[in-house]
Amino acid sequence: MDFKQIGQVAIELLTQFGFKIIGAILLWIVGQKLIEFGLKLVKRGFRTQHVDPTIVNYLLNIISVTLRIVLVVALLGFFGIETTSFAALLAAAGIAIGAAWGGLLANFAAGAFLIVFRPFKVGDFITAGGVTGTVVELGIFATSINTPDNVMTIVGNNKISSDNIQNFSTNPYRRVDLVAQLHHDVGHDQAIALLKARLTDIPNVLESPAPDVEILSFNLAGPVLAVRPYCSNDNYWQVYFDTNKAIREVFGEAGYPVPEQHYAFSGSSQNVADSFMRSPSVMS
Repeated sequence: MDFKQIGQVAIELLTQFGFKIIGAILLWIVGQKLIEFGLKLVKRGFRTQHVDPTIVNYLLNIISVTLRIVLVVALLGFFGIETTSFAALLAAAGIAIGAAWGGLLANFAAGAFLIVFRPFKVGDFITAGGVTGTVVELGIFATSINTPDNVMTIVGNNKISSDNIQNFSTNPYRRVDLVAQLHHDVGHDQAIALLKARLTDIPNVLESPAPDVEILSFNLAGPVLAVRPYCSNDNYWQVYFDTNKAIREVFGEAGYPVPEQHYAFSGSSQNVADSFMRSPSVMS
């Protein structure tokens, strides 16, 4: 056994394999850079054509995944692996994975429908799949929504398309729904007039439609007023909090008593007192 010859062969094989590894790494880096460069060109082309950002992000995701699959196949071919056999194997694996991960394919199909029917777009403030927030991205399988407390939430497209979708950005304005509790002794007409006058002074409250202030219901404390100013979606929370402040300030300046629950008893006060004193809980 010629150990020297075996060593030379081993060195040649390791050298050859090492060069292939280095070449594969370089090919992967260059390929990634080219893919990123190509995606930037495509994105720039879409922008010049004023294509909707929602559609742009969705198409870029598909192109990115496709090009990276092509890059992986090219790397396998660089190592001498038969790519045609790999393509057949990949297709078979895709069928198996698709059967096992039906939900993933459902999310993909749902994403396509969301792109076609477009119930919302990037930048809209929506409630979908049980999540409320601003749409950041509509991806291949999921949609990214940034909630008002600044939490990025990823929701599957299938869950969104199979549930109700509320788009608060579609209409030019929305209504703020608040209530104000009155005391029994307070005249509701005066309270309504004072609130309507104060609501018009709140910044960003729309003049048309005018704010609504009406009796909504009654309870043991007295009448309950519905206080409903209108504003744009961007100013919703500012108007919401300022309206609450206005209700408290108006009632305080008017000197309205604090609402309290009232109960009425049948019979004389003496009979009520006698019944109370005879109750087991008092006697004990």
